[in-house]
Amino acid sequence: MNKFKTHIFIILTLATVTLLFWGCDNYSDDQKEYIAKLDKFRTEKNIEFRDSSYSPFNRKSKVEFHPLNYFNANFDFIFTGKLIENNIKDTVKVYGTKGEERKSVRYGLLKLKNKKHNLDVNIYETLARDGVTKYYSIWFTDKTTNNESYGVGRYVDFELNSNPNFIYTVDFNYSYNPYCAYSSEYSCAIPTKEDYLDIAIEAGEKKFHE
Repeated sequence: MNKFKTHIFIILTLATVTLLFWGCDNYSDDQKEYIAKLDKFRTEKNIEFRDSSYSPFNRKSKVEFHPLNYFNANFDFIFTGKLIENNIKDTVKVYGTKGEERKSVRYGLLKLKNKKHNLDVNIYETLARDGVTKYYSIWFTDKTTNNESYGVGRYVDFELNSNPNFIYTVDFNYSYNPYCAYSSEYSCAIPTKEDYLDIAIEAGEKKFHE
């Protein structure tokens, strides 16, 4: 890693954050703290994607790196709600962007809401390559898909809680593109038509390629 370049990169990013706050007296202290935390996360991800040998820019492809594109922090796209586990967990076909068929279990439905919207979001259960470990995913498309955001769709990390009454928080400001958004070397799961959210999720990562 070139420490000098990384240092300059951080300075420029912090300058951008300063401009973001300029004239934003309507933000509460908690909101300003949230935005600073989000921007720190994005800066660190940019550095990791630029420098890590495991990033999609360095491992399989020669795509030229530039900082990832994001919507500004948007508090209208932070939701809370409960997970309703499906009594019958259907195995569904999910296709990758290279056309290969995959199988996942539609585990349950997150009933999310905030002051402006109600959303039903599918949770998928998938076996890892070891054939034993299970992981859980949110994939979605919305009204920004193939416009401001990546045409295949975006993902949000999800961790299952064993408590059936647990209140989840889903923050679309942390939604991100799969690796296939950067390089055709990769294949990623395509959200199904049941994963479409009928609003414009103007939060999280935008298109990388114009």
